[in-house]
Amino acid sequence: MPRMTGKQALAEMLLAEGVEYIFGNPGTSETPLMDALQDYPQLRYVTSLQEASAVGMADGYARATGRPSFANVHIAAGLANAVSMLYDAYRGGTPLVLTAGNSDTRMLLTDPTLTGDLVEMTRQYTKWSAQITHASEIPMVVRRAFREAMTPPTGPVFLAFPWNTMDDEADVDITPSSTGYFRLRPDPAAVAEAAQLLARAERPVMVVGDRVAQSGALAEVVRAAELVGARVHAASVAEVNFPTSHPQYLGGLNLNRGSTKDLFADADVVLAVGANIFQSFLYVEDPFLGPNSALIHLDSATQEIEKVYPTRVGMTADPKAGLADLCDALETQMSGSQKEAAKTRAATIGDEKQKGRESLRRRAQANWESDPMSPERMMSEMAKALPSDVVIADEAVTSRLAMLSALEFDEPGSLHAIQGGGLGWAMGGALGIKLAHPDRPVVAVVGDGASLYTIQALWTAARYNIPVTYVICNNRTYRILKQNMDIYLRDMLQDKDRVSEYMGMDFPLPLDVAGIARGFGVEGVQVTKPEDVAPAMEKALASGKPQVVDVVIDSAPYPWPAPVR
Repeated sequence: MPRMTGKQALAEMLLAEGVEYIFGNPGTSETPLMDALQDYPQLRYVTSLQEASAVGMADGYARATGRPSFANVHIAAGLANAVSMLYDAYRGGTPLVLTAGNSDTRMLLTDPTLTGDLVEMTRQYTKWSAQITHASEIPMVVRRAFREAMTPPTGPVFLAFPWNTMDDEADVDITPSSTGYFRLRPDPAAVAEAAQLLARAERPVMVVGDRVAQSGALAEVVRAAELVGARVHAASVAEVNFPTSHPQYLGGLNLNRGSTKDLFADADVVLAVGANIFQSFLYVEDPFLGPNSALIHLDSATQEIEKVYPTRVGMTADPKAGLADLCDALETQMSGSQKEAAKTRAATIGDEKQKGRESLRRRAQANWESDPMSPERMMSEMAKALPSDVVIADEAVTSRLAMLSALEFDEPGSLHAIQGGGLGWAMGGALGIKLAHPDRPVVAVVGDGASLYTIQALWTAARYNIPVTYVICNNRTYRILKQNMDIYLRDMLQDKDRVSEYMGMDFPLPLDVAGIARGFGVEGVQVTKPEDVAPAMEKALASGKPQVVDVVIDSAPYPWPAPVR
């Protein structure tokens, strides 16, 4: 075995694992690694001015490539800055290897400056968290980290590298993690029972989650929905888990309102695939599923099956492989009359969806000429300028439903949205997505408040000329908090008379995000008229450079259900 320093072993392992980019914000505890990187030009270091942006970039890159990414931040204080994006990665299941330097192990008992228990800081938001104790461990630990990150259910891991482990020498084995074979199939008995229930179902509902997209199961989930004639809802719309233009797709679920249970009130069978059933932010008194709905849950995340709701059939399996088996069983078990009934249901659902879309259009038209423009008008104008191969990084927050109404997402990987709720993902996430897709246009649609959490990402965009177009939904308020205040007063307290002053939720000094962008070296333009949105977008996309299009929109509380911060 070759003998080398720990920092060389780390660099060699990263090359062996196929790493191209290191997303980071360096500090003094990372000095040995930064010294080594000048001898490894194949590892391209992408500097962020703040740790959360670095982890956001790594998150976007991993989600766009489907491979584990690598990020490096600075000891306890810097790691604390990164935890918000680590939290999002954990809740979303992003395969990400996050690392940080630490003090020399010979100093740890003296409580040196900036040191902390890095493993405990990250343990609750990772699949695995560890600190290296000797240079000889580095290949083994890095190999395990990449394996842990990419094994379903995927997720982030954390490694701490004390200073002396980087400089010490050891005999090492530079062998990468093995090819993963993760297409686990479900128990045939479970498949048979699930197929029997679905074949007999008269009012089936499907709920899909992000592990559908992560397993590449889009074709299979559509086949299943069409076979049984199910209404389809998304527990999460952070990835393309079902084609949004499909007649049976009825949109995402708002799990912070009790009325959502009405969508399942008549369901005799609910098939959940790759989804957490159900995660809400606000307390909802009544359960979403009643005793008359038989729940079938197919998932690679074993811990999510029967986590909350009684489950008739739980199937631990890869969603793609499991759905393929289930669909084959349905083809065999369903009678001719059952298949015809499913087709009739599907046609009825399509008609219902069309009526719903027409209702939304009528509501949008009521404020079509408002000044400032409505989110619906903004998204409609933006859609005119978007190329067909665009990838959207979505952190539009309260403007999100307007965006989803204006655009269709049918292709896997055409949409990546914030997961977990820790704001600030899209500014860095879009850069990671663009590095993964250098030949496709990438547009980040971001709320003005959310953009400020990681606005430093614009410097990185300028420094490396990463041509992302940022579209800012500038409503000059924390609109999400206003919406949640309305839910609190009207739904939770049942107080119809109290009028909120929305304390601390408005920006009396409006945010000029376009002006901030120019300060970071990114060209920015503010748009106030609807007719100027598409031309500004077209110019930005054609520039070949990072650009900000700062769109001023209506700041009034939005009456529709929306995601919760």
